[in-house]
Amino acid sequence: MNNLLVTGGCGFIGTNFIRYLLSLAESGGKQGFSGRIINVDKLTYAGNPDNLSDMEARYPGRYHFVHADICDLPAMEKIIDDFSIDAICHFAAESHVDRSIVAPDAFVQTNVIGTFHLLELARKNSKRIERFHHISTDEVFGSLGEQGFFTEKTPYDPSSPYSASKAGSDHLVRAYRRTYDLPVTLSNCSNNYGPYQFPEKLIPLMILNAVAGQSLPVYGDGRNVRDWLYVEDHCRAIWQVMTAGRFGETYNVGGRCEMQNIDVVEKMCDIIDRKIPDKKIGSRRQLITFVKDRPGHDRRYAIDCAKIEKELRWQPQESFDTGLEKTIDWYLQNKAWVQRVQSGEYQQWMDQQYGGR
Repeated sequence: MNNLLVTGGCGFIGTNFIRYLLSLAESGGKQGFSGRIINVDKLTYAGNPDNLSDMEARYPGRYHFVHADICDLPAMEKIIDDFSIDAICHFAAESHVDRSIVAPDAFVQTNVIGTFHLLELARKNSKRIERFHHISTDEVFGSLGEQGFFTEKTPYDPSSPYSASKAGSDHLVRAYRRTYDLPVTLSNCSNNYGPYQFPEKLIPLMILNAVAGQSLPVYGDGRNVRDWLYVEDHCRAIWQVMTAGRFGETYNVGGRCEMQNIDVVEKMCDIIDRKIPDKKIGSRRQLITFVKDRPGHDRRYAIDCAKIEKELRWQPQESFDTGLEKTIDWYLQNKAWVQRVQSGEYQQWMDQQYGGR
């Protein structure tokens, strides 16, 4: 893998993956990566080129950003030819459940049609492309009861337009393996958290609202359960699959950390109270407000990641406590990034540079 195409690399997980992969060259060792990364991103609302603005200077000749849409087949074909792409790591996706309920068409277009275009290009260049890795979500499996875990054999049962579009893309990837023998791998992950996550997601939203003394909206009764995975642990898992995973196989990636949403929010409140106490605000827990539940809100997700642990010897290194501390510290130390993402200045700059979002 000398010329790795990363789609959606300006998003949350893609950003962390690119930073992780390029840093391996500095740390050395068997897992090192010495090739170059071509990051293709459409720069929709959650794609932020600021996330990687220092990469070209830090890694000259090894990182390239291209502003393009994976649904633009001629543009993607040119990128794959111009950069002699020999591996693809596919993150690009519309990924927010609430947005998919309001405007599902963008999710079908990007997640299904975009993935189809990439698979077609991989098929056309099958003599050169060594690996096509597709990143997916545990939401394709639907909702669990109080017991049990999602495994790689769990039937798909998506509950939202977002999860349905990801399920469709997963099926396409598997079909291209069976029909055309493409060298594909897949991974389905649990809820990621960590640096560079767009502030609409639960953990960064609650951090920023708690710091500002604003309301902390929690859906329903707050008892929905999610398995939490620190983003760098996920990045290590992806690279492990890309370098050692068996073609045609799916690997579930989880943090082995089930938490009710209300417990997550209360834990964040307590940490922020300790780090930046505010007498005017008092206990941040009193800011918690329960709001009407969203349609199709799955009750519980839980990942069984025994397969990747056994076959590829991957395990999460962060507990939820250590990962959450790191995440809160990052947002507290990167206020300029937060302000820029949330400001009208950022929107204007995106419009000028990239023609809008």
